[in-house]
Amino acid sequence: MALEVRELECFLVLADELHFGRTAERLYLSQSRVSQLLQSLERRIGGRLFDRTSRRVALTPLGKEFLTSLRPAYAALERVVENAREYAAAAKGTLRIGFQGAASDEILRAVSAFQSRNPNCLISVCELPLNDPFGGLRRRMIDAAVVLLPVAEDDLVVGPVFSRHPQTLAVSKRHRLAERTSIDAEQLSGETLIAYSGPAPGYWRQAQAPTQTPDGALIHRGPEVATLQEGLSLIAADRGAMLICRSTAATNHREDITTIPVTGLPDSALALIWRRDEQTPAIQTFADQLRT
Repeated sequence: MALEVRELECFLVLADELHFGRTAERLYLSQSRVSQLLQSLERRIGGRLFDRTSRRVALTPLGKEFLTSLRPAYAALERVVENAREYAAAAKGTLRIGFQGAASDEILRAVSAFQSRNPNCLISVCELPLNDPFGGLRRRMIDAAVVLLPVAEDDLVVGPVFSRHPQTLAVSKRHRLAERTSIDAEQLSGETLIAYSGPAPGYWRQAQAPTQTPDGALIHRGPEVATLQEGLSLIAADRGAMLICRSTAATNHREDITTIPVTGLPDSALALIWRRDEQTPAIQTFADQLRT
């Protein structure tokens, strides 16, 4: 005898409502369809489950006994289906995360928490070139990337934004601004900023090394580098200054370089990004972990 889950569901709802019209509304069925399902179930069982008249609907003794046995069994079946659905949506396989520069504490905490909560998905991390924030994703070397904002790429999704920090100006200790405790963005006028080379898009490179102050004064474009360490070496050699966020400055301290807080510029921020056509359960789970 084949088991028809829809018949059992109809019986349970009718046992709650004791009204064919309300049962039909809850199940998005017609009243005639509810009657058909109930009659089919009664034929399978071999007895009437409800006494029904034009005025009332009531469970028969057989119906009461069937209801008592069916409720826990149906609830267990629902749990089985839900567990299977959760397993199908769970993070599994591998998840490759790229990051620019040094992996911050926030990233490392998210990686550790993700791995402990998703043992069936092996997460790995790799460093991305600072001058190529999106290439690893497009070449499918990684599944998601933590990159500096801004991101304005049609084929990429911008997920959680985090790690917002004020900008600082990294300069040689021989630089004319080296003794300052802070500067305003307008004081970058006439300075030479070390920039990142391609293949990063122009708008991204401009954000990291602007060529104008907020009021439009000229900032000179200095040599271009591919990595932060290249930039720091050029700073120490008096080839220019470089905008870096406060946390990066703290983790890349050098005796021959000092950093000065800069006001009047947008904070530096990181975001998790991934390919628009590939938002897997593992990526979504890791994104949720970064949001917590």
